[in-house]
Amino acid sequence: MAPFDYQDSAELYPSRRYAKTTGQQYRRFVTAAAAIQFMIEGVPSASLAGSFLEVGDQRYEGKQIRELYDADAYPLHRPTVA
Repeated sequence: MAPFDYQDSAELYPSRRYAKTTGQQYRRFVTAAAAIQFMIEGVPSASLAGSFLEVGDQRYEGKQIRELYDADAYPLHRPTVA
């Protein structure tokens, strides 16, 4: 995957299956890192399928969002799993 700037602004479009209301269908984030954190930690994992993140002119889909979260370069704290 090409270098990714987690500090860029991002737009998140959750899966239609997950986004039942208009307020859940689209969210804009100041940083891509915050959008990725919300998607991975804040919504059911099944909602990754069909969801996408736009950062600049690039689009990242479910599996790619997960890879960005798991990357060593991810700047935010991830909860530890017991």
